[in-house]
Amino acid sequence: IIPDAAKEKSQIGEVIAVGPGRIGHDGNTIPVAIKKGDNVLFSKYAGTEVDKDLLIVREDDILGIL
Repeated sequence: IIPDAAKEKSQIGEVIAVGPGRIGHDGNTIPVAIKKGDNVLFSKYAGTEVDKDLLIVREDDILGIL
């Protein structure tokens, strides 16, 4: 039996919203490579937990699109 505190959180999630991108050094917007509905794999300690089921993750913390 594994207690709830010892269980690891999922590292796969579905994208439910995407921002416009980030601003580059030249002032232009760099678009995001992912889109709403993509299933992504993210690093273990990535993001900020908003709710039990919601996590805000930077694009740099996303390891791949599944």
